[in-house]
Parts: sequence; structure tokens; C-alpha cells
Amino acid sequence: MHVTINGQRVPVTSGMTVLEAAEQAGIHIPRLCVHESLTRPAICRLCVVEWEGARTLVPSCVAQVRDGAVIHTESERVRRARRTILELLASTVDLSEAPELVAYAEELGADLGRFSEGERREFPVYDDNPFYIRDYNKCVLCARCVQACADDLQFTYALTISGRGFHSRVDTFFHAPMPETTCVFCGNCVAVCPTGALKAKEEVLMEEGLPPDEIWQRKMAEKRQWRRQKRDS
Repeated sequence: MHVTINGQRVPVTSGMTVLEAAEQAGIHIPRLCVHESLTRPAICRLCVVEWEGARTLVPSCVAQVRDGAVIHTESERVRRARRTILELLASTVDLSEAPELVAYAEELGADLGRFSEGERREFPVYDDNPFYIRDYNKCVLCARCVQACADDLQFTYALTISGRGFHSRVDTFFHAPMPETTCVFCGNCVAVCPTGALKAKEEVLMEEGLPPDEIWQRKMAEKRQWRRQKRDS
């Protein structure tokens, strides 16, 4: 089996995705929701490609190759779609700690201020446990954290996506504080977050300029208080 990607003939095998075939050929396709340790949810659409004969752009992370397919990963139609996705994300959330997305925007010539007058997604910053901060003002709803918390890694199911449409958000069940959920504070959700929406408490305190000794003392105090609360509840 062979496909043609950007004019390059690429040998492929049955079941291979377009993204995998492109990587095999040394062709990089931008992506956001894809993570090597997680199921590919095909949510972000940043990895779309143009498949000759298809009516719409195709998400390369889940679309499987077919013998003889002709695919374009950098056509103007594809680049315009990716630019618009990034511009819309920038209009609603804070991408200041998403360097990969900012780099994609620069490479594509996206204007991150294009929709600056649009409504922004605004949430409180949740500091309800000694281990990590949740700042959903930076969340792009890639669902990596939800997958990591569920069947892909931890099987804990502390996180879900609540709401609908523009008001969708990563959440806990019944909006409970994290210590009241099934969370075991393994850190997998923090590890797979690409935008800084989930961040280790130590990292936050370091960014605030606290010295290591003070960070350690504060963390120990929070953990002692947290354990007392759990014991007394």
C-alpha cells in the first residue's frame, strides 16, 4: 500500500493513520489533543489535512490511510483552518503558557488578536489541595486530563467535562472540591496538560519568587492541614 503526502510517495500498512504515515515520512502535522500515552479523541481539529476527493478536511490523528490516497498537509485550505482554530482559541482563553500553540500561530501567520472583542471564558482559579492549581482560564478543552484520569491511565474518574457549547469546561462531578472527589493526586492530569491550566503547586510558588525553603514549609503545612481535615471528616 502507498499514499501520496505532499507529493511524496509513502509506503503504509493497513490500520495506520494519516498522522502516523506523515510522521513516518518526516512530515510534521500540528496537533493539540493528541498525546502518545492517550487515546486520540479527535477534538481539536488542528491536525486536519486535505484528502483529495473528500468533501471536508479530515482529522489525521484518527483517519486511516487507504491505498492510493492523495493527501495535502499544508494546502492553503488546511493552513486557513488551522489559523482560524488558533485565533478562536486565543479569543476565549489565555495561551500565554502554551508555547507550542504560540509557535504554531507564528508559523501559520495567525493573528491571535483577530477576535479580541469576543466573549472570553472566565473561571475562578481553584486552589483547593496541596498538590496542584486548576486555572481553567488557560484550558483549551483538549480533554487530555479527563482521559488520563479515566481509562487511559489512572482509572480514577475524578474529572469530567460539564456544560454545553461555549460554556463547556473540565470539572469535577457535582462541582466538588478536588479533595472530595475520587482523585488520588497522582499528577497524571498535570503531566499531560499542554497549556498550564493544571500546574503543580511547587511550580506556581516558584513563579511567584518564593525561595525553596519557604515553598517546602508551605507545602508541608498545607499537607498537614489537609490530612487533619480528612481525618476529622
